[in-house]
Amino acid sequence: MKEEIQKIIKGEVDDSDETLKKYSHDASIFEIRPKFVIFPKDSEDVQNLVKFVTKNNEDVKNKGLHEKADLLSITCRCAGTDMSGGAIGESIILDFTKYMNKLISFQENTITVQPGMFYRDFEKITLERGLILPCYTASKGLNAMGGMFGNNSAGERTLKYGKTEDYIIESKVVFTDGVERIIKSIPENQISNQDEYSKKIFELVKNNEEEIAQAKPKVHKNSAGYYLWNLIRNFSSPYEGEVASTRAGGVNNKVFDLNKLLVGSQGTLGIATEVTFKLVKNPKYSKLVAVFMTDLEPLGRLVDEILPLNPETLETYDDKTMKLAVKFFPDFLKTKGLIGMIKFMWSFLPELGMMITGGFPKMILLVEFAGDNEEQANTQCIKLKEAIKHFNLKVHITKSDAEAGKYWDIRRESFNLLRKHVANKRTAPFIDDIIVRPEFLPKFIPELNKILGNYDITYTIAGHAGDGNFHIIPLMDFTRPDTAKIILELGEKVYDLVLRYHGSITAEHNDGIVRTPYLEKMYGERIYNLFKQTKTIFDPNNILNPGKKIALSGNGQGGTKEYIASHLAIEHPKPHHGV
Repeated sequence: MKEEIQKIIKGEVDDSDETLKKYSHDASIFEIRPKFVIFPKDSEDVQNLVKFVTKNNEDVKNKGLHEKADLLSITCRCAGTDMSGGAIGESIILDFTKYMNKLISFQENTITVQPGMFYRDFEKITLERGLILPCYTASKGLNAMGGMFGNNSAGERTLKYGKTEDYIIESKVVFTDGVERIIKSIPENQISNQDEYSKKIFELVKNNEEEIAQAKPKVHKNSAGYYLWNLIRNFSSPYEGEVASTRAGGVNNKVFDLNKLLVGSQGTLGIATEVTFKLVKNPKYSKLVAVFMTDLEPLGRLVDEILPLNPETLETYDDKTMKLAVKFFPDFLKTKGLIGMIKFMWSFLPELGMMITGGFPKMILLVEFAGDNEEQANTQCIKLKEAIKHFNLKVHITKSDAEAGKYWDIRRESFNLLRKHVANKRTAPFIDDIIVRPEFLPKFIPELNKILGNYDITYTIAGHAGDGNFHIIPLMDFTRPDTAKIILELGEKVYDLVLRYHGSITAEHNDGIVRTPYLEKMYGERIYNLFKQTKTIFDPNNILNPGKKIALSGNGQGGTKEYIASHLAIEHPKPHHGV
């Protein structure tokens, strides 16, 4: 098989034990060993591979061979930072980072890149022109652009700027017929001129328009399921390309954009080989305000007071995260040098005094404002302090980037601190990305803590308070025989709570292996069946990242709670590729 595949592509096919072991992990709790890892040289390699896999599986079925081992599938992978298990699979892993990592073009405020380009390299290019893609993730030093497209990534600045889906202008995608197509917005009345994939999904959406609209989660961001509600929308953006000039006198103001479905689909509907992003101006100055809360009760009202001031970010972390930072304080000092170490320690004296007199805050809010000059940013900070003074909270406006950096260090490094310092346990992201509307947080968070408190686990809670999106990272001993039981039981309880508050089980991290079994619980049988039909339209033979989003018959790999329980990684994988 390896030799057959190598004949049809210019890239590399690797089935060495070392490589297969390395690619059996991403940043999730799972371990799944693939058959091959392929490094494509270009889009032609991807197209040829898709055609080969399709023909192989047809031959297997025609011969009456139904062993899963004879069937092939393709799981796309870039940096391997996926926390849901979306970048691992039992068959072929297609890694874009080795060769397909190039800049294609950069014109004004749009940039086209291959999926394997790391965000850190992407950002260097855009910042040279004072521009940025503001939906970057907390792991922006590690992740890649194809992963951002596949997961519909978001992060600290999403509150103001939106998610990846809001920045896709155009893409090139290889579908299961092995043909690469250019995907961009078109007027709704031109759908009859499109390919069969577009026409069929358009018909599916139009026939179920009302139900689909009602199914859209009523939260600021969501990456669960397929975004059928986004496919057809009113024309409004200046980035719609040819659409603006082809509308018939404004009679039909609707556009159809298949990118709105493909982004966030985790490579289950097609394989992106190029993506064109729009960029925004990067503010020159920013200033951070830290707000210390000893009581969670006013959190929803506090967020309501802050949002009208239009902050760049509104982040938060809990007392457990802060205590963790204090406990492992030396870790923050290692890379700062002697002078930096002294300054960093000195900068925490005000917080130390505050905690001695008032105790650890239950939650710390980080509110960041930006502007074209320092005065603009500082004015907003002062307005914030004035606007929330009736809450009688301790509020600190940072005086420098270095001082602001200490808070961001704690917010961003808590995951790594947990992973590195607790013996015989490992971080377990499986309820790591829940979201409810901010007004529900005062009731929701205590109920969440009560559920978590029934289990003997250490955990931290941090996230995006402006969205109501929180990341829960427990520490667990994966050698315990009841680990799988706890993961499934706790996941069920937490997701029941989230849905009771009309939230989403995943705001940013997507479904992957870990949340796919819960999608029917979230959306109901009718919408889940529409998701199944969507998968069947684009991938009838289930060759693209099976077991994620939808569990179908055929060479299905995953999609069930039993699959979760049977594929947990007992050993903590060593970081690689950004994991």
